[in-house]
Amino acid sequence: MVWGLGNTLAEDHHTNSVRTIKAPQFARPLVEKWIEEYAKTQPGVTFQIAKGQGESDLSVAIAGQQEDNPELFSHCIYIGETAVLPITARSSEAARLLEGKHLNVKKLKQLFFLGDEFEEDVKKEKAFQPIIIYSGSNATSAATSFARNFGEERANFRGKRIAGDDLFLNTAIGKDPLGVSFNTLPNIFDLQSRQLKRELTLIGLDLKKEAAHSFSGTLDDIISSLENGKPAEVAIEKVGFSFNSNDEAAGRFLQWVLENGTKYNHQYGLLNLSPKEEKAQIDQINNTLTAQK
Repeated sequence: MVWGLGNTLAEDHHTNSVRTIKAPQFARPLVEKWIEEYAKTQPGVTFQIAKGQGESDLSVAIAGQQEDNPELFSHCIYIGETAVLPITARSSEAARLLEGKHLNVKKLKQLFFLGDEFEEDVKKEKAFQPIIIYSGSNATSAATSFARNFGEERANFRGKRIAGDDLFLNTAIGKDPLGVSFNTLPNIFDLQSRQLKRELTLIGLDLKKEAAHSFSGTLDDIISSLENGKPAEVAIEKVGFSFNSNDEAAGRFLQWVLENGTKYNHQYGLLNLSPKEEKAQIDQINNTLTAQK
């Protein structure tokens, strides 16, 4: 995909009734739902999930990825937020080592990131020493967002890097009894039952009593809790679409998503933007569409 296309390419693009969307696994079910619902209102334009790693007309992007992928954010519309939580495999050795612990920001940094060996205050708990951290190396991984939340660089993760979609992080810790990782809510909860996936367990966080109670509940309990307050221990980033601002069909689709599609956010594991933030995104896409005329 070439960003900032000239008029000739843009006009050719408009004659194509098919638009492709590149989406990581955590966002794919929601994007598919939007595609299905939008088709009922605009049958003349077809949107579909892009196959493979080729070019696409729109790409789902997480705000924390600007530094790694600046080209994706030349024009981006945000439609919700994703939360990233630390996880390990249920009944694993890592789960046993971390059982009963409620990790604050300092402890989470010690667990997941390389420390400065010359600082006296970075002595890790003995329980952390044998643990192997797995983080995503894919350009669309939530690893950047997770690291940024703790004031760290992506390169500072301890342990091993996993290529491909972040969903593979679940597989990696399932194969390593000492494996610990993190993932977005849609990747760690069953969207049908709203319960944590059976093979996973959340790592305990140092949260206020009410929030801690929510984190032992359903996906909806956690979403509600995080929309009411965002603890420093939880990485939360805006999720949106990068797209060619000259493509009216793409702009119309995003306008529809903001005005009609965000009602599905919770169902598919995303937090909603605040009303003020959502209005700003609607104004932005409306201005983009006006500029195209």
